[in-house]
Amino acid sequence: VQLVESGGGLVQPGGSLRLSCATSGFTFSSESMGWFRQAPGKEREFVAAITWSGSITDYVDSVKGRFTISRDNDKNTLYLQLDSLKPEDTAIYYCATTRRTLEGTFRGDSWGQGTQVTVSS
Repeated sequence: VQLVESGGGLVQPGGSLRLSCATSGFTFSSESMGWFRQAPGKEREFVAAITWSGSITDYVDSVKGRFTISRDNDKNTLYLQLDSLKPEDTAIYYCATTRRTLEGTFRGDSWGQGTQVTVSS
């Protein structure tokens, strides 16, 4: 299983980025996928998830209306569009195969290495 994130960088507040996660080694089209992030000094947190078909998406409240998760099953690639970025979005962003827990939260199973997003003027 391999997941490789790209697309991070330095952006000003209010700016946009598009993250990509290229995958291989498993049947991407059968897996729910997600994005997580970890800010300096904080625990890793769930950001967004998408079902295998792309028909259902979930977001943490802090990014609703600003971030959009999507996928291309023909390209085995997961995306995260980040708009209206804020300094508090600064973090390392990870993609992962994802499942919903019995408690209703999301858990990542296989992880990429992460891509840094820095929002600063």
